[in-house]
Amino acid sequence: MPIRTNRGRAAVYRRLWGWPLRSPRHLAASIIIFVVVVVALGVIIPKVLDRKPSAPTTAAGQSSSQGTQVGQLPSSGASLPTKQPPPSNTASAAPPAADAQLIAELWAENWIKPPPDNDVNKWLAQLRPYTTEEFLAQMATIDPKNVPDKIIQKVTPKKSYVSSADFEVGTDLGKVVITLVKTPTNEWRVNSYTKAS
Repeated sequence: MPIRTNRGRAAVYRRLWGWPLRSPRHLAASIIIFVVVVVALGVIIPKVLDRKPSAPTTAAGQSSSQGTQVGQLPSSGASLPTKQPPPSNTASAAPPAADAQLIAELWAENWIKPPPDNDVNKWLAQLRPYTTEEFLAQMATIDPKNVPDKIIQKVTPKKSYVSSADFEVGTDLGKVVITLVKTPTNEWRVNSYTKAS
């Protein structure tokens, strides 16, 4: 029988919305039905949205895979590009630069001569013209009293590339390898040092 008055329609709606609150059993059944509907929609909607048009086939009947879609990784045969190519030691090898060796010698001479009061700031100030700013910040944690007292073997080239070079120097506490890098202003600066193995 059709509902002809607003009061009758409101009464039907009231009965429908009020049904879950009539008893705890009705409420539990309503929650279960709601969860089932939400889960079903969560499974069905992505499947419907992910439908892709079939790929055009080649003459042999195989699907064409010339390009890749945005957000899709290329096939296993293709390699992903990296930010920078790995350095090639053979391509960038170069004879040791004379100015790089001079900087290494000057740095080593100033490195083993801390000020009489072992003031770190004064020590770093005399190393600043030969050292990168990044390495100076690391050297601020070194106690000048722990550096060698004298050089017993002159600075000699160990490895040399176009933009970096390693030099070895002998001290009274053992051999040290000094690494220099070429700055953007085309100057050589000490970037690190390590004990020689």
